[in-house]
Order: sequence, then structure tokens, then C-alpha cells
Amino acid sequence: MSILPIARITLLEAVRSRLAWLIGAVLLFSLAIAGFLQQVAVIEAREIQAAIIAASVRACAVFFVVLFVVMSVVRESNDKFFELVLSQAMPRSSYLFGKFLGVAAAAAAIAVVLSVPVALFAPLARMPAWTLSLFGELLIMAAVSLFCVLTFNHVLTALSAAAAFYLLARSLAALRIIAETSEQTVALAPRLADWFIQGVALLMPRLDQMTQAGWLIDAAPDAAALASVLAQTVIYVTLILGAALFDLYRQDL
Repeated sequence: MSILPIARITLLEAVRSRLAWLIGAVLLFSLAIAGFLQQVAVIEAREIQAAIIAASVRACAVFFVVLFVVMSVVRESNDKFFELVLSQAMPRSSYLFGKFLGVAAAAAAIAVVLSVPVALFAPLARMPAWTLSLFGELLIMAAVSLFCVLTFNHVLTALSAAAAFYLLARSLAALRIIAETSEQTVALAPRLADWFIQGVALLMPRLDQMTQAGWLIDAAPDAAALASVLAQTVIYVTLILGAALFDLYRQDL
């Protein structure tokens, strides 16, 4: 086996799983929410619909990717497929990169399909940038999920770790604002908390700056914002996959 066959198996698993049913349910739910908001919104109904649906779709897409990665790797481990693949004359990196490539293809499809309900209420000219940013965010979370499940090899622990990473990366801006209020105090504990949060912010991706609903209703992202999305995606996917590969080679399988 090589990278491409493993990627194909992973993509086929995503197609044949109930992931498609979940995506369909999200599409129907998004349209239902849009209809409800149209009835209750007094002004700027279309903008409110676009913002709420975009936020909901973003969260659902991340959840689907994380859940699929974790469940897929754990199932392969329980079925001894993981050991079978690694027993072949192939490096362990082939499994990791093949798995990620298959998940990346599935993430691209999820990003495009779940952008459809958003496109019904947002300017079409702004959808490519928003969808591309969503795809980059999904790639980062796919790499994080692979790292978590290969490290912990347990569904609940891996899901919890990936969820904690996502929530922290999404809330860094708010945490930094709160931490800045402690800069004027002389107490040691608040200042240590401030330094800790600032240090974490240097290491974590700024997911709060990616796939923003404001891109759809306020101002479109400029070239610098899109370059930041691309740079964060490339850097953090590379670093996280490198950490996952190191842990995979370290394990005694």
C-alpha cells in the first residue's frame, strides 16, 4: 500500500458512512432556520440569516470532520486494519499522509456542500473566499484530530482534546482582551495568567480570524486576510502532522 490507496479507502469510507446523511440534515436544518429568521427579523433579515447560518455551518463542518477522523482511526485500530497496513513494506508516514489526504478530500466536499445554504443569503462574490477559509480551517482540525486519536487512541479522549483545541483557538482573542486588563495590576497571579495566555496565543492558530461571518455581511476579506488564512493552514498542518508522525514512529506497534 502507498499514500493514494489509503487516501482512496478513507474517502470511500466517508462516502459510504452516515456522514452524508448528517450533512443533508444540516442543509435542511439551515433552510428551516433561514425561514424562521425571515419571519421574525424586522430589519436586515438577509444579513442576519447569512451570519447565523454561516456560524452554524462552520461549527457543524468542524464537528463532522473531527468526528469522522476519530471514529475512522479508532475503528481501524479495533478491526486490526491499522496493524495490517503497518505490517506491509511501507513506512508509517504513508498511512498518516494517506489518511490525511483522504480526509482532506472529504473536507473539501463538506466545505463546498455546506456553503450552499450560506450562498442563498450572502453575496456570491464573497463565497469563494469564505469557502476557501472554511476548507483551511477544516484541514487544521483534521490534522489536530489525527494527532489526538493517534496519541490517545480513545474516542472520548481524542474528541475532548480536539474540542478543547478548537475552543481555545476560537476564543484566544477574547482571552487576550481579558488578560490585558491585568497588565495594570501589580498582583503576581493575574500577571502570570496574562503571560501564559500571551504565550499560548503565539503557539495556537488564530481560528477566530478565519471563516468570519463578517466577510459575508460587512467587508470582504482583503488579500492580507486571505494570505494569513493560507499561511496559518500550511504552517499548522505541517507542524501538527509532524508531531503526529513523530508520535506514530515512537509507538511500539
